[in-house]
Amino acid sequence: MHARTTEARRAAVLGSPVAHSLSPVLHRAAYEALGLTGWTYDRFEVDEAALPGFVDGLGAEWAGLSLTMPLKRAVIPLLDEISETAASVEAVNTLVFGEDGRRTGDNTDVPGMVAALREHGIEEVESAAVLGAGATASSALAALSRVCTGEVVAYVRSEARAAEMRRWGERLDVEVRTAPWEDAAEALRAPLVIATTPAGTTDALAHAVPERPATLFDVLYEPWPTMLAARWSMVGGAVVGGLDLLVHQAVLQVEQMTGRVPAPLDAMRKAGEHALASR
Repeated sequence: MHARTTEARRAAVLGSPVAHSLSPVLHRAAYEALGLTGWTYDRFEVDEAALPGFVDGLGAEWAGLSLTMPLKRAVIPLLDEISETAASVEAVNTLVFGEDGRRTGDNTDVPGMVAALREHGIEEVESAAVLGAGATASSALAALSRVCTGEVVAYVRSEARAAEMRRWGERLDVEVRTAPWEDAAEALRAPLVIATTPAGTTDALAHAVPERPATLFDVLYEPWPTMLAARWSMVGGAVVGGLDLLVHQAVLQVEQMTGRVPAPLDAMRKAGEHALASR
């Protein structure tokens, strides 16, 4: 059912820190393109301790929330229902309020990754490599469970992280082998490389990009391009960026919160590109 355009509804992104979030730019662009003149989207600095009180204090005008770190796991006990995707990675980035106030949690990062890859022509790969082992890496494994038919090698900095990635692989039914970070240059020869590490972490790998690289999915969007992505693109490799992921996961959030399908992907992407160029 389509949301009424003049109905006053609210949504927001929560996290800590959250000032850098592009979500308001993307969601507001969607509302404008959809003619949802009564809708607003804000950002709130909320940590784990403050989250229950914040959510409990929201009124009936609230349609949904986007959740960023460190709230993606902390929100789960506050929900009435959780999607299979969110449960599989123990992370919720989308909370939708039903008309009866029921709270449903979902994870749009995973299908957002898959959609971003498909937009760049990546439907299926025989193997892949993941750089890093944090929360985004588990989402990457979940996405790879849908597009990778063979082994995924995860390059990590400690045995504890390696064990964690192997556990995620078993849980998500992905064949995961781990390797030390010192060997991360070997990852760059994979048909698909997903870099999930913080800014600057992969800079030292830029010199090791092979002559004919395949596809790099670097989840960062600021700073952009990363040194690795710039070198990858320079030698002719295909690059999927963090803005691609951000826009695709936001599209799914807008659709769930507003009931409007499809959400305006192009308008949201242009708004995100303009905002990043202005920073």
